[in-house]
Amino acid sequence: MKLLKDIIYGVSILEIKGNTNIAIEKVTFDSREVQNLSLFIAIVGTQSDGHKFIKNAEDSGASAIVCEQLPKKLNDDITYIRVPDSSLAIGLIASNFYDNPSEKLDLIGITGTNGKTTCATLLYDLFRLLGYKTGLISTVNIRVLHKTYPSTHTTPDALRINEVLHEMVSHGCTHVFMEVSSHALDQNRTAGLTFKVGVFTNISRDHLDYHDSFDQYISCKKKLFDGLSNEGYAIINYDDKHGETMGEDSNAQILSYGLKDSTDFKCKVLENDISGLTVDIDGHEVTSRLVGRFNAYNLLTAYAVAKCLGQDELSILTILSSVKAPQGRFEYFVSDHKITAVIDYAHTPDALENVLKTIVDLRKGKEKIFTVFGCGGNRDKGKRPLMGEIASKFSDQIIITSDNPRNEDPESIIENIYSGVPIKHQEKVLTIKDRKEAISVACKMASSGDIILIAGKGHENYQIIGSETLQFDDMENAVEILKKLKK
Repeated sequence: MKLLKDIIYGVSILEIKGNTNIAIEKVTFDSREVQNLSLFIAIVGTQSDGHKFIKNAEDSGASAIVCEQLPKKLNDDITYIRVPDSSLAIGLIASNFYDNPSEKLDLIGITGTNGKTTCATLLYDLFRLLGYKTGLISTVNIRVLHKTYPSTHTTPDALRINEVLHEMVSHGCTHVFMEVSSHALDQNRTAGLTFKVGVFTNISRDHLDYHDSFDQYISCKKKLFDGLSNEGYAIINYDDKHGETMGEDSNAQILSYGLKDSTDFKCKVLENDISGLTVDIDGHEVTSRLVGRFNAYNLLTAYAVAKCLGQDELSILTILSSVKAPQGRFEYFVSDHKITAVIDYAHTPDALENVLKTIVDLRKGKEKIFTVFGCGGNRDKGKRPLMGEIASKFSDQIIITSDNPRNEDPESIIENIYSGVPIKHQEKVLTIKDRKEAISVACKMASSGDIILIAGKGHENYQIIGSETLQFDDMENAVEILKKLKK
């Protein structure tokens, strides 16, 4: 239990109606969760406006309400706090309510289009093996030491973030690695958090169903670095053409990394095959189980962060040589028939191209590349033809199928993807709406030595069709089909 006046400390306030010297036991933005001694925050969201539910919160026993517009009729038993931006206020309120947990941790935020999950997971494993108590907030899951919770978003809402960070502090965690999405930055979900390190991996087309333009997408990512203090570090991929932009207005110490130019942290790929990478990082040769040039960036990111946090470079590199990639990130299975199935979360044009280029580099002869993929419904439609064009450029056979069609017509999504395939490549394209059937056809068409990339879903063990969420796992289906295959 806390006093309302302490919970709203630091929040920009336009008006207060009522007493702030009252007890609060619960903070929520969901009116259905309101009970006695609750603070309800009315958020203007993308799907609904919390102001419409103020009356519900009042009727359920709310003691206080934070909102951008006061209701016409006020309840004398309730304290009303009018703020200019309730989405910004909730971050500060959540942090105060949970005793400002991010100030008691080394919190590392990782943003970018691709690589966030791999970098965050590598760092979680690295610091755990270095002997620290660590936490992880990622697309795949949330981990508090060895306890795992499912993830519903890449970056949770502000209340959930602070609740989890509070739990991590109570369990003695010292380092927490967190994916920070552009949606979260735009919606102020990270407001009130103190980041020790901000990391920029890369940026390419994604989420333009949500952002008005690519420039706005960039500016949202940049917010992470703009908010760092002069005691923090901004670790930025300078090989990305937008890298320098990220640090332009940051108060943090800027440190660069890359594979191309002269940077603070340097890496060179020496060998790359299906068994892993051999790289040179700052003059030290390291062999890793991770595959692909894009993973060289991820390894270098983990190394750079650990160095900034004062870790011994040889200890860092020794451990990095043993850790594996997260689930659904270039995860592969080789059948008895020597057919390789690669499962990868690649769901953007850039990610798909990176994975396919890696597979092309891994080929030793005339092995064929089969690519099975689709695009999510109710998401950026502009990337669909781009992904069709990329898949056709690097694949010998493409099967366009469903991903998570949601409330869109799967056939329409498939047509959008197909429209990007150049006429000269259209003969190598099949369209099969049912994802399991598409995987099965690819497996049956493949011969010994061939590689099948099943892209887009990675770690996801479900498929969203209409309003239904159905069990579906790319790896499980590929392994099952390949094991039953008779050649």
